[in-house]
Amino acid sequence: METLELKAKKPTPSKVDTSISGSEAVLEALIAEQVDTIFGYPGGAIMPIYDALYDYNDVLKHILVRHEQGAIHAAQGYARTSGKTGVVFATSGPGATNLVTGLADAMIDSTPVVCITGQVFAHLLGTDAFQETDVINITTPITKWNYQVTDATEIPAALAKAFYIAGSGRPGPVLIDITKNAQMQMFDYAGYSKCNHIRSYRPKPIVRKEYVEQAAALINSAKKPFIIWGQGVILGRAEKEFKTFLEKSGIPAAWTIMGAGAIPTDHPQSVGMLGMHGNYGPNVLTNECDVLIAIGMRFDDRVTGRLDKYAKQAKVIHLDIDPSEIDKNVKTTVPVWGDCKETLPMLTALVQEKVYPEWLGQFNDHMELEKAKVINEELNPSGEILTMGEVINVLNKLTDGNAIVVTDVGQHQMVTCRYAKFNLSKSNITSGGLGTMGYALPAAIGAAYGDPTRTTVAVIGDGGFQMTLQELGTIMQFKPNVKILILNNQFLGMVRQWQQLFHAKRYSFVDITSPDFVQVAKGFGIPGNSIAKREDLEGALKQMLDHDGSFLLEVFVGKENNVFPMVPQGRGVAEIVLSREEI
Repeated sequence: METLELKAKKPTPSKVDTSISGSEAVLEALIAEQVDTIFGYPGGAIMPIYDALYDYNDVLKHILVRHEQGAIHAAQGYARTSGKTGVVFATSGPGATNLVTGLADAMIDSTPVVCITGQVFAHLLGTDAFQETDVINITTPITKWNYQVTDATEIPAALAKAFYIAGSGRPGPVLIDITKNAQMQMFDYAGYSKCNHIRSYRPKPIVRKEYVEQAAALINSAKKPFIIWGQGVILGRAEKEFKTFLEKSGIPAAWTIMGAGAIPTDHPQSVGMLGMHGNYGPNVLTNECDVLIAIGMRFDDRVTGRLDKYAKQAKVIHLDIDPSEIDKNVKTTVPVWGDCKETLPMLTALVQEKVYPEWLGQFNDHMELEKAKVINEELNPSGEILTMGEVINVLNKLTDGNAIVVTDVGQHQMVTCRYAKFNLSKSNITSGGLGTMGYALPAAIGAAYGDPTRTTVAVIGDGGFQMTLQELGTIMQFKPNVKILILNNQFLGMVRQWQQLFHAKRYSFVDITSPDFVQVAKGFGIPGNSIAKREDLEGALKQMLDHDGSFLLEVFVGKENNVFPMVPQGRGVAEIVLSREEI
């Protein structure tokens, strides 16, 4: 096994120089790392840790979910709203494998999570013992680091390393698998030392000043510069630095789905969302800018469309903390490695203060075209049937853009990310890279614990809700304040849209039948309401938001409404279409 080489700070544990069990050492580590909330589900192989937790209830809050996938999505939501590392407990075998989807989701979305799984006794490893799975090899591709502990003396160092890796540099999930004998083993505990260095691991690359200078020179000479930013701004806690750079440079800027909220969505230089269902102007004008400045984003295929048609005319500046992202998809003219909280002020100091009224005017012109062809009808429809966009528009009005909005995956996700107003950072919580249906309900539970001072609204489709609706039981038992807004189009809407547009309307197994969601919620002690008429919309949303505690509101929307604009698969971003007729 790998040797754990740690450079430690002075230990500050609650138990020093005494004999404790491996399970107690786990909990001492969590306390030292200032963990306050754990999401988990007990089982045989992790029972010693749960037994020890019985004596730590006064300092560690444990939320009993109804499925381990719910635990890790809740931990993700917690991490995304709190800015801290989420923590998960699960048992061996199916308990551990039920974490796999969430681990993959956290990995691709750079979410810091530490998962602690129980494992069979060390002497049974490799024997196909009851509830034994090789969780280390299963999760190696979808964790930033994983490690199996078979001896209790390794626990403090392993967990110190886990928290350091999960939360440093480009964050991500870490899994520590602890055999049952190690949990039960007594050992002489010398305290817990936080980790701040690991040999061969460099979470932040060295900033090269000459590259910052080259980037500034390109920006200062540009006629049509364009900024695209992603979640790296939020993960780097660089919102203030980004806003300062943006406003001094005067450059138009667009966000990826994961970057939404880093600055208020109504900032005068914010020109909309990028991507397959992003705004028209940012997509089209990506292929007209002369300098493209990418900050904390990874040029995902949903943002770039066809790479051979993406921004070929532009010089590209890429600011990223992860050197592996540089040149991975889009060839960079000037790479600026480093934490954007450090590199952005350096760049700001060198860029000239400018404005680009004509260039910004092109974005505004494209937005006016999009309003005329798409947005106006979506937000203020002429027909009797409700649209998803108008629901989100009324929600904006009632929350003033200050709510945490957690979305599932599908049409409602695209519509919400397009039209929701975000005045505050850490407000848009969604499954971006993996696109995990079932994410929203458990993630909203975690988000509510991550920042209980704000209203948390989970916007979910009728399909995704049925994947994890068992987590209503978690809400019933622990009573987090989660507002559940189901936009019910009686279809698996995004798949249906593709089948309509590209498969001759051959609707193959997308017509989904749902239960009475209000009655289901009622069974879990959660009040609710269901509406289908425009005159009821604002009052029903207000009822949901004003209710003291969790509430479920189902809104029936158009069955065959489509999300536009859209970059059809296989096309470049400039080939974005505004209607079905243009495909």
